[in-house]
Amino acid sequence: MAVRFGTSGVRGLVAELTRDVCQGYVRAFARHLVPSGVAVLLGMDLRPSSPAIARFCFEALRAEDRVVVFAGVLPTPALAYFAQERGMAAVMVTGSHIPFDRNGIKFYTPAGEITKSEEALISAHVGDAGPTPAAALPSPQSEALEVYRQRAVAAFGRGGLRGWRVGVYEHSSAARDVLGQILRDLGAEVVSFGRTDAFVALDTEALSPEDHALARQAVADGGLHALITTDGDGDRPMLADETGVWWRGDVLGLAAASALGVACLAVPVSCTTAIERSGLFARVERTRIGSPYVVAAMAELLASCPGPVAGFEANGGFLLASDVELEGQLVRRLPTRDAALPLLAVLHQAARSGMRLSALREALPQRPTASQRLTDVPLAPSQRLLGLLDEDATVRREILAAAGGAPTHLDRTDGLRWTFASGEVIHLRPSGNAPELRCYSEAADPARAEFLVAKTLAAVGRWLAQARQEER
Repeated sequence: MAVRFGTSGVRGLVAELTRDVCQGYVRAFARHLVPSGVAVLLGMDLRPSSPAIARFCFEALRAEDRVVVFAGVLPTPALAYFAQERGMAAVMVTGSHIPFDRNGIKFYTPAGEITKSEEALISAHVGDAGPTPAAALPSPQSEALEVYRQRAVAAFGRGGLRGWRVGVYEHSSAARDVLGQILRDLGAEVVSFGRTDAFVALDTEALSPEDHALARQAVADGGLHALITTDGDGDRPMLADETGVWWRGDVLGLAAASALGVACLAVPVSCTTAIERSGLFARVERTRIGSPYVVAAMAELLASCPGPVAGFEANGGFLLASDVELEGQLVRRLPTRDAALPLLAVLHQAARSGMRLSALREALPQRPTASQRLTDVPLAPSQRLLGLLDEDATVRREILAAAGGAPTHLDRTDGLRWTFASGEVIHLRPSGNAPELRCYSEAADPARAEFLVAKTLAAVGRWLAQARQEER
């Protein structure tokens, strides 16, 4: 099927997410993973295609005799948190950060984000259901957003950010309103800008020169202590400090985990090795890329970790598997990607300590990483190239020439991740969400990490162009 489960959730072109396809997945989910009598919370992001897909999902859930609560537009973590606290299942219509012409659906059982085995179960039963009567979406209910806001305020306390001037780049994020409300509740002065009705596919792991220029200008023009934003569905954060520098997602995750007193971490293989070098954690488990793998690793850590367990990804999404006590306040667990928690944890720590954000960042172990992507690269040529890179030393030398010398170690956990004698890293993998080939690097300084990514992707681009020419 053209529509299939990706790194997290079902993903596909809008043109392929037809009524029958969407309802096949949703009815299989309701029939095989949602216990009888359990209500389902339904939400969506701000993509133009999301209301129609949400209606398809609503019809499918009603056809399976489920009680459906429509939450309207809200961040995915707000939907997941409310479902967790109320013992509900949940369905979120979102394509997260992927291009405008695509969308997707995420699923949560009362136990939380579905696992890879549960994805396989749904896929095996798509198309089993009968006819689905048409129905209109009901009016949205806002209680889930309010409960999500209350979680943040209860954790960090009113007034904790008094004196801070924080910019919120709103664009088309489903979290744009609630983030501003939370910051005001915490005492910050909020400067909102960039709100748009046109959908912005903001990928927190592939920032453009325009994204960097936006941060520098916004911080300078607004006299900001910090600038924040999220991807489309509000589960991947971005933070820029008072110098206008965007923090890498895994650096933000490392700072947030430290601020929250996390003892054990689960992180994908693409995250910076500064995590281990920090010496802050009793255990660090490395996983494949994708929140279901992080969730599974956190579940295993809970059985043996001497303290709180969390996870995060290179895209910045933070997952909290344990309740955490922070200065006498309870931070409730939410073991799915969340953008608000890491942002607020780091802002709170900086405000409490009287440190500038840039100083907080510089105090962390420095092991710079970089990432970027080639778009419109179907899965088949990506897999063909990775196969050749694994087997053919000549192709490997051509593609990895930027690092200089032969790699000394290869990690096949997710794609191909080479380590060189210098300690530098180059990592290539196909995206699980869109036809893209992603490259990650690690080096001694940021400029070198960016150079490795740029040169490697340039070599990959030349190889792909030559392969297409030969096919003709």
